[in-house]
Amino acid sequence: MDLDLTGKHALVCGGSAGIGRAAAIELALLGADVTLLARNRETLQSATALLPRNALGQRHEWIEADVSAHDALAHAVQSLANTRPVHILVNNTGGPPGGRAIDADAAAYLDAFQKHLLANQTLAQSVLSGMQAAKWGRIVNVISTSVKEPIANLGVSNSIRGAVASWAKTLSRELGPLGITVNNVLPGYTRTQRLEQILDDRSASSGKTRDAVASGMLSTVPVGRFAKADEIAAAIAFLASPAAAYINGVSLAVDGGRMQSI
Repeated sequence: MDLDLTGKHALVCGGSAGIGRAAAIELALLGADVTLLARNRETLQSATALLPRNALGQRHEWIEADVSAHDALAHAVQSLANTRPVHILVNNTGGPPGGRAIDADAAAYLDAFQKHLLANQTLAQSVLSGMQAAKWGRIVNVISTSVKEPIANLGVSNSIRGAVASWAKTLSRELGPLGITVNNVLPGYTRTQRLEQILDDRSASSGKTRDAVASGMLSTVPVGRFAKADEIAAAIAFLASPAAAYINGVSLAVDGGRMQSI
């Protein structure tokens, strides 16, 4: 199985922590040069220092950028891509705040749309020329199982994640003839800062302890535990590899079997 990413350059969004950082590590282990993108300079520097380097002299760096500031984001990523073409784009952004769909105002939906779908579009457009020149590219979007089964009390997230999944499927058909695949990874309950936020929110709204909330969530997961970030990252790295060249336009759940749909 060809998993070698030597000579490829990956841009990993949200790469300073959680699933993004884990994905960056996995891609580096497969030989890719990795650039991390996030908002916090200190965490970016720390995460970049953790990335493995092989004897071939991998080059890892970081970009400080806010995905909601599209003009600045495009400028930063295009500047990077003009110098070092990007072959692998991992779109990964923290989810919107929880709450019922009916209770959210228009601003909440617009904010999420800006930070997810429009940011992904900006990033894809900014790196596309390098992928086209190489006739090889991978776009992997980290979304949520909610694109197939909406999650209670995550109304805005369910709506916007679904839009991103449809965007990705459309893009996969447009870019496939160019040697560029577009796929989604749908993490289940994963030990990240996002999960801690969900546990806090559900505990506060239900009056249950965090442990009780966690137990209730795990009762729906056949493997009986939360995922580790590197388990989600392994799926991302595989979809970015040469071995996954004929996988295009899919939404891959990595959820321990929690979803009941096929």
